[in-house]
Amino acid sequence: MHSMSAHEAKARFGQLLDAARDGPVAISKHGREVAVVISKDEFDALAALKLEALRAAVQKGFESIERGDSRAVSTEDLAGLGTAVKARGRKRHVKK
Repeated sequence: MHSMSAHEAKARFGQLLDAARDGPVAISKHGREVAVVISKDEFDALAALKLEALRAAVQKGFESIERGDSRAVSTEDLAGLGTAVKARGRKRHVKK
């Protein structure tokens, strides 16, 4: 993967765009990579993969429900469930 500093990316924006057509370009600020610039085609491919994964997860959920792999949940349980889901998300997306 090609990389450049944020200062260089700003000064040579056209070159950054050209480089992104060939592959991802990591942008660093103060010596730490903070972003990646990708081509529109690459973005579209990633978005399609994410959508496909989401559709598969939803389908898996529907199939689970159809098999009867579900249970009744009270209104009181929903608050706790929401808190648990949020906590899992925070653990998964911890900033380094």
